[in-house]
Amino acid sequence: MHAVSVGEIISSAAVLRELRERCPSLPLYVSMTTVAGRDVSKDKLHGLADRVFYAPIDYAFAVRRVLRRIRPSVVVILETEIWPVLYREAKRAGASLVIVNGRISNRALPQYLRWSLFFRQVLEWPDAIFAQSEPDRARYIQLGAAPEKVKVLGNLKYDAPPARSNPPQPIGEIMEKLRPATVWIAASTMPGIDAADVDEDQAVLDAFQQLAPSHPQLLLILAPRKPERFEVAEQLLQAAGIRFQLRSRSAMDPALALPCVLLLDSIGELAGLFSLADVVFMGGSLARRGGHNLLEPAACGRAIVTGPHLENFAAIAEDFREHYAMLEIAGASELAPAIEKLIGDPRLREDLSAGASQLIAKHRGATKKAVTEILKWQDLAVPRSISGAWSRPLLWLLAKIWTAVTEGKRLKDSAQARRLNTPVISVGGIGMGGAGKTPMVEYLAERTRAAGLDPAILTRGYRRRSIARRAVVKAGEIVPVSLTGDEAQTFIRAGHAHLGIGADRWWTGSLLEEMYHPGVFLLDDGFQHWRLARDLDIVLIDALNPFAGGAVFPLAGLREPLNALRRADAFVITRTVAEREYRGLRNQLQALNARAPIFRAVVEPLYWVNERTGQPGHPPEGPLAAFCGLANPASFWETLKALGIQPVFTWTFGDHHGYQWTELQRLAAQARVHSSSVLLTTEKDAANLPERAGEILMDASVELYWLKIGIQIDDEAGLMSLIKSKLPS
Repeated sequence: MHAVSVGEIISSAAVLRELRERCPSLPLYVSMTTVAGRDVSKDKLHGLADRVFYAPIDYAFAVRRVLRRIRPSVVVILETEIWPVLYREAKRAGASLVIVNGRISNRALPQYLRWSLFFRQVLEWPDAIFAQSEPDRARYIQLGAAPEKVKVLGNLKYDAPPARSNPPQPIGEIMEKLRPATVWIAASTMPGIDAADVDEDQAVLDAFQQLAPSHPQLLLILAPRKPERFEVAEQLLQAAGIRFQLRSRSAMDPALALPCVLLLDSIGELAGLFSLADVVFMGGSLARRGGHNLLEPAACGRAIVTGPHLENFAAIAEDFREHYAMLEIAGASELAPAIEKLIGDPRLREDLSAGASQLIAKHRGATKKAVTEILKWQDLAVPRSISGAWSRPLLWLLAKIWTAVTEGKRLKDSAQARRLNTPVISVGGIGMGGAGKTPMVEYLAERTRAAGLDPAILTRGYRRRSIARRAVVKAGEIVPVSLTGDEAQTFIRAGHAHLGIGADRWWTGSLLEEMYHPGVFLLDDGFQHWRLARDLDIVLIDALNPFAGGAVFPLAGLREPLNALRRADAFVITRTVAEREYRGLRNQLQALNARAPIFRAVVEPLYWVNERTGQPGHPPEGPLAAFCGLANPASFWETLKALGIQPVFTWTFGDHHGYQWTELQRLAAQARVHSSSVLLTTEKDAANLPERAGEILMDASVELYWLKIGIQIDDEAGLMSLIKSKLPS
């Protein structure tokens, strides 16, 4: 989610809260462009967003780097900003692109129209635009957005709850000691747009000086909109000889007395002070700035005074006029009389407050509608890798050669394929790198063993260090990683199936048949192993990167063109979250292969194992550090997050990395620098550690734990029924 202003940050909090309630496991990221927005987000978004960061500059290299890092399924743009490169790259990354709370002001429209040909192209990228009002919808269409994409959803700001937190300690101290009879807040005041325009800070102080003689118990809280105006406002106060206190001062001035001014030279505290006010003047409306959000003080039931310039909030301003929810003045000379009128007429203040309450109640509900749409578009997204390689002719040529060679090998191997006497169930993928094949094979081994089928696993034994051409391991037997390779150790530890390791899977399988007479073979990473005939091809599709960039190596990460998926007998979408249906991905898979059923797999963390003792046990409380060497390290970080673990540092190594003592020493030292005495890793990485790694790390006062994971299939009965249908009765 990308939010620009402080107001958008506040609006995003309600959206994030609703998303959290509906999809607790969904990773949520928020970017912004201002220092003020970053400061406010620390408070408003704490516990809601997984990460808050500054948006990258709108250049392709920067945007691509961020998108590759977080792999979003939906990018949500709040309100007004149009980011051409972000829009384009988000769609290239396969994310849905949705504009929520869309607004184009009267003042901004002419500027956009001057570049209408450009913006017409840019507005082709969003999948949906949800405008605040009918006038905003009309403006988006005028700029070139397709009418069917633009809908009116309402304004999120109507759903913002009133900020009623206790004031910060210095402000609370001032209120307690001064006990003002009347509090007037001048909120988000602005300088004039040019020399002929109104300086609102000066106008407010002039009005205060007119009111002070007749209201000796008056406190004015002056809150300039921009931090650069704090010093200007202070100078104006000094020049006028008005008693004042800076919010930034840690102690109250003993000489401070009413009537006086509190200069709010801080960011993010204004909304929490509206409940203290009797009257609120909303700035940006006397100067020709287009106004500011009226809803925050209205939600607190405050009487509001505003100037005539509300172009940025035209629809809201019209609603306020219709419901008699504000007092509108024509110029700076009317400010003091308007405040005077409201101070002296409690009934009028109540009427304005009641009108605002009715207005807000009438327009509530936009947040729930927006979240429903966001989740719909998220589920339709199909993420993919992005790079700048598409334009490189050499890589394109190499990809063509790779495809031709691979297809030739497939035809040759398939024609010469040999069949074992035992049914073979293949588990494989279309892309390079991890898609969760090892957990899936272990899962099938456990389930088929429970069904009395006595399974055996055939695997290549990637990066094993033995000179033996093949190895056979009986279920439950323990052998060193040098003989098997790291991934096979997962099968050995589990002990659910016999294991055959070797490049020639038919030869190895024949030996297993001779020795143990298994009831079913599970062919690990077998979709491209055409030399062995199989009875069922299960293809895993990684939900985080389903089609490996959409192009064959070296342009992207596909082993074969996508039309190879027509050979699949079943698909399993891995690394899913339980709340999503993955309709977009399902639709693409069905378009490629309508006959193959589609299942979903969710990673299930089972338990931690202490590497030193070999016993299950939970890591102790305190700072935790983590490292891994996986094809897709993001999967481990997401699993840790789901467990409520936020490592103090993470370290990523290459896939199948074999760890050296010096690397473990560096990891231990880095953990201690971060006050951590615990390192976390994966079961696969644990297999690649040197012998006695846990003991050596313990000598450095660091314990190592690895995570045992499993998977759950959404329709386990359906998958097992499909497998059994391929077995002899």
